[in-house]
Amino acid sequence: MTTSNKTPAACLIGWPAAHSRSPLIHQYWLRTLGIDGGYSIEAVPPEGFAEFVLHLSAHGFVGANVTLPHKERALELSAPDARARAVGAANTLWYDGGELRSTNTDVEGFINNLDACAPGWDKASDVLVLGAGGSSRAVVFGLIERGIGRVHLANRTIERAQALADQFGARVHPVAWDGIADLLPGANVLVNTTSLGMRGQPALEVDIGRLPPHAVVADLVYVPLQTELLAAARQRGLKTADGLGMLLHQAVRGFELWFGQRPRVTSELRDLVEADLTKV
Repeated sequence: MTTSNKTPAACLIGWPAAHSRSPLIHQYWLRTLGIDGGYSIEAVPPEGFAEFVLHLSAHGFVGANVTLPHKERALELSAPDARARAVGAANTLWYDGGELRSTNTDVEGFINNLDACAPGWDKASDVLVLGAGGSSRAVVFGLIERGIGRVHLANRTIERAQALADQFGARVHPVAWDGIADLLPGANVLVNTTSLGMRGQPALEVDIGRLPPHAVVADLVYVPLQTELLAAARQRGLKTADGLGMLLHQAVRGFELWFGQRPRVTSELRDLVEADLTKV
């Protein structure tokens, strides 16, 4: 699809272009801010991705979100910032003086969601992160950038956790999966970056009762909206941050880069996306 150059437009590039909440989010902001712009989904196969991205403006776009399976390729085809390089993937593209630049907004999506849900969480000295995949890279980078002193990283394959520790430095401590229980009493923040607990996936078996009473629990999963992990944390009265909040906050910077205004994550927007999620 080629969009008119009269109004700024951005898109989500993926293959297959599965149902995404990005158009719902960005079109809501365009509407509420009174901006004459557009946002669409572009289904682009891997063999056509380079051509599409390198001629993004010719296709009528001022920028784009990038989803699977293109995030690593997007990094290679653009000028990435420190966040995208550290995570090893780009999910947001924009033009800066004619140069195609990229970032990974999962970092600020995670951090800003925590700030909104649990102000003061960053006084934590110890954070326990579960999982060592791509999402974990964004989370660990954000924690280190915020100045957290010690990040315990648990993964079923400890070699993957060690690889992240080697990348991010001495503040990251890899631990075996069976060592999680021993670390819970000292964890000020617990973060699940795995797919465990997601609808259709095995449960995440963690004893929330072992966490200290001031702990914060974050789960990147947002289908279901309330995972068993978050339900158990809320039952104990702990502060929580869910995956939907991260999804909404990660969209903010891209919108600002493309359309020139910084949008807000409101309860109205959350209700809108929640309603869409419950249809699935």
